[in-house]
Amino acid sequence: MVLPAALLQSLQGLPGFDDAAFRAVHEQGAQVTSVRINPAKPAEAFDNFPQPMQPVPWSRVGYYLSSRPSFTFDPLFHAGCYYVQEASSMFLEQAIRQCTAEGAALKVLDLCASPGGKSTHLQSLLSEGSLLVSNEVIRSRAAVLKDNIIRWGSANVVVTNNDPADFSKLENYFDVVVVDAPCSGSGLFRRDPDAVDEWSENNVALCSQRQQRILADIWPALKPDGLLIYSTCSYSREEDEAIVEWVGNELGARSRELLLDKGWNIIATDAGYRFWPDKVQGEGFFLACLSKPADTYRTQLRIKRKPTPVAKADQALLANWINTNAISFIRHNDTVYAWPEYLAEDFSFLLQELRVMYSGVLVGELLRHKLVPAHSLAM
Repeated sequence: MVLPAALLQSLQGLPGFDDAAFRAVHEQGAQVTSVRINPAKPAEAFDNFPQPMQPVPWSRVGYYLSSRPSFTFDPLFHAGCYYVQEASSMFLEQAIRQCTAEGAALKVLDLCASPGGKSTHLQSLLSEGSLLVSNEVIRSRAAVLKDNIIRWGSANVVVTNNDPADFSKLENYFDVVVVDAPCSGSGLFRRDPDAVDEWSENNVALCSQRQQRILADIWPALKPDGLLIYSTCSYSREEDEAIVEWVGNELGARSRELLLDKGWNIIATDAGYRFWPDKVQGEGFFLACLSKPADTYRTQLRIKRKPTPVAKADQALLANWINTNAISFIRHNDTVYAWPEYLAEDFSFLLQELRVMYSGVLVGELLRHKLVPAHSLAM
């Protein structure tokens, strides 16, 4: 692999950059395979897992595999027992654990969520009572996101297909916003060698401008004193530290510091945390945590129209399939969704404000006085 000379030149002097080691690790082309376990699925499913598993040090549920199997032939994969995810990006777990109160019910937005790695991880990290909005602006990618959310088996997630600007009307609504921003992708050169030919300084500049627009659009939706987690898979300072500095200067954000184990070999910079592939067992990654200045304003939910509930007569049919305690059943034509009762007001609010593709659990269809169950109910 021949790395772009302009990229190598731009990285000189950055904290943790070792030119010779960086070139060598890309020339070797070693592939790192890692998975993240779904703690909501039966643990005994992994008793006979055919691969030796070594823990990812910054995640309680992440593991390295000794080689990459054919995941599409594994029933555990299709049952949502694990997700195939790059190890460096699992560092999101540290941001959530260290910057939010344990046990707190949070409203969380994963803004650029497809295909679902960070959303499924967030869902596993959030406490009971929390809400996750998993968004993807590109319709085809949002469909993939929805399938992965269904496979993970979650009831407290809403999948949306909106532009970041659409969320500005949800003023001060979210406790946490995760922006895994579209970027030039240099951190994934080992995994996708074709990306080397697509990299350019112009593309880095375009991505930087896009990242600023995304953050400015989403900023109003974050609560005062709320947490913004920003990440990229780019090495370029223009997309990493420079963006964090811009958010601080333009939007008044304050950086949050995370505690690192020295053995992780993650490099702390003046604005975030860098993952160099010659130092960690993972790909290139950058993450920063920021807080929104506090004030006293809170958004008020105004529900203009309520969704149609399932008639009581039909709810008796549902009781044969599902525990109906603390569940709101919503009907759209013949389709029935199950919402956690404690989130019904929020789900209704989001349904009227956003393009919702999926919410709660799709239970099935009511046809001729019987329920035809959906696959998502089994998940």
